Amino acid sequence: MAHYFIRRPVFAWVIAIVIMLGGALAITTLSISQYPDIAPTTVRISASYNGASAETVEKSVTTIIEDGMTGLDDLTYMNSSSSTGRATVTLTFGNSIMPDIAQVQVQNKLQLVQSQLPDVVQQSGIEVSRSTSSILMVGALVSSDGKRSSVDLGDVFSTQIEDQVKRLEGVGSINIFGSGYAMRVWLDPFKLQKYQLTSADVTSAIEAQNTQVSVGSLGAQPVSEGQQLTVTMTAQSQLTTVDDFERIILKVGQDGATVRISDIGRVEIGQESYGGSSRFNGKPAAGFAVNLATGANALDTAERVKTALNRVEPTLPENVSITYPYDTTPFVELSIEKVIHTLIEAIVLVFVVLLVFLQNLRATLIPMVAVPVVLLGTFGILALTGYSINTLTMFAMVLAIGLLVDDAIVVVENVERIMDEEGLSPLEATEKSMHEITGAIIGIALVLTAVFIPMAFFGGSTGIIYRQFSITIVSAMLLSAVVAIVLTPALCATILKPVNHEKKNKGIGAWFNRGFDKTTNGYVGSIGYLLKRPLRVMLLFALIVGGCGLLFSRLPSSFLPQEDQGVLMVLVQTPNGSTTARTEEVVKQIESFFLNDEKDSVASVFGAMGFSFNGTGQNNAMIFAKLKDFDVRTEPQQEAAAVVQRAQRHFFGLRDAQVFALLP
Repeated sequence: MAHYFIRRPVFAWVIAIVIMLGGALAITTLSISQYPDIAPTTVRISASYNGASAETVEKSVTTIIEDGMTGLDDLTYMNSSSSTGRATVTLTFGNSIMPDIAQVQVQNKLQLVQSQLPDVVQQSGIEVSRSTSSILMVGALVSSDGKRSSVDLGDVFSTQIEDQVKRLEGVGSINIFGSGYAMRVWLDPFKLQKYQLTSADVTSAIEAQNTQVSVGSLGAQPVSEGQQLTVTMTAQSQLTTVDDFERIILKVGQDGATVRISDIGRVEIGQESYGGSSRFNGKPAAGFAVNLATGANALDTAERVKTALNRVEPTLPENVSITYPYDTTPFVELSIEKVIHTLIEAIVLVFVVLLVFLQNLRATLIPMVAVPVVLLGTFGILALTGYSINTLTMFAMVLAIGLLVDDAIVVVENVERIMDEEGLSPLEATEKSMHEITGAIIGIALVLTAVFIPMAFFGGSTGIIYRQFSITIVSAMLLSAVVAIVLTPALCATILKPVNHEKKNKGIGAWFNRGFDKTTNGYVGSIGYLLKRPLRVMLLFALIVGGCGLLFSRLPSSFLPQEDQGVLMVLVQTPNGSTTARTEEVVKQIESFFLNDEKDSVASVFGAMGFSFNGTGQNNAMIFAKLKDFDVRTEPQQEAAAVVQRAQRHFFGLRDAQVFALLP
């Protein structure tokens, strides 16, 4: 095969260019994330039952939905949570089912049991979302002068921002910390009894008298002759003010007397839901958390969200701004950037080493040409396998750089050896060289593949991580073998020149060769000395193995390494039955600690009352602390792990709540 491409170097270049173009196009389509998508497919069902207790929600909503989720393909497990007015059922599937198929199956099963749910739940709507469980970013509306309340800001978010964020590509779901305004009707049970009414009667009256109706038009066809004008009729039918709702008629007596809402209660504009509120650096705020859709590009999705909010920000009320107290994308960008820098450094080091040892710029450039071809081709294989650009796949490429040039080096060195020893031309030497070493190149590729490919067969989440690493490095090895057989011989035949023996024995290269030969001879001598004393060598080897085993046993282990991502989270849970005010007092203490005691490390603090990974409710809260930039936090005590440890020690003394600080 190699002889075919030696005689047709242009065709070899065409193949290499096609590989590079395919990889370059693949880079634009690959998703970018910190780690591979190891989380299984999850589908979340969310339902609202306003006014119902957690026990009522569990019996009348959660249990019914759970009972209906049977016969789903590759369903691994299911968990649910029931809180005041809210039910959430999360279904986790195996990796063999597509996320879209899983969501469709869940929706179909939900339709079968939806009629068994309370009417209020059906009218409120049941949301079925497909998203990852981790939070991509948290945004917040903040009033810089502190004049606007959390409700004001929540109303701005619900009317101007919420729908735009939900529609963005890559957004799986959003959690809203707070709510906007609503017309609240407070009923007096004694007056309801007096007039023989129920809350259902009030609800029916509001629905009947607060609707948008079509009135019709005047002068529309068919009309009498001579009609010159047609007019579309409009009427104000939806109610907008407190007075409008107070005048809603609930009952008309036989004597014509009417009972209105104002007779049995009061109406006011209030918060739509009192289940949660937000704070940012001690000021009222309205926040939202964005969960990434399964398989979506984290960086692109975050950029879309920020772009959409930047378009909206000029239209916001005065002194209201948008900030991001929790954002995982800067760390992902920094991680990928550092890996790219390492990749470039590795390429430069390989070039320097090749130039020093080959001492021929032309011979050095030939293996270096293989680097972009193989790396870009590997990106193309990542796209075909559905993998992403992450720290593990990039790390595999960094390791592969030193290996992928080996095949090309073998070809170049053997060609130069034949030209040096037999005086053949580059073309003849290349043909003879490939006849000798083609089998060796294939053997090298197969041996390296045999080393790394077993990791691709690990199971579970660990297997997903190692599989991407394994496939990446094996793909690079196989591509390097292809390049060594297709492109490298063609380059050797066209670029290399016959060996100049006079120039070879002069200059810095000759000085380096003499020094290297002395080092080699010294190494050979030391090996000979050790071979004469096998017992000492075996004893030394046993000590080294034992020391390595001892150190390995003492290494800490974890699923993934804990890294400073520039953010940390705090979970807060006060005793059952605690009010929002009591929970907020604890949140204020935590804010004070971060903003005062940790002011050298913490940039901002965002608190969400009524929301937590432990569940929802007035006794739950969650805090997102954003740390200062990495170039500002240069001391070890300013690292995220150190801040978490100090926070844990401080929060341990709180008696009114359980507080846990953790890294994302």
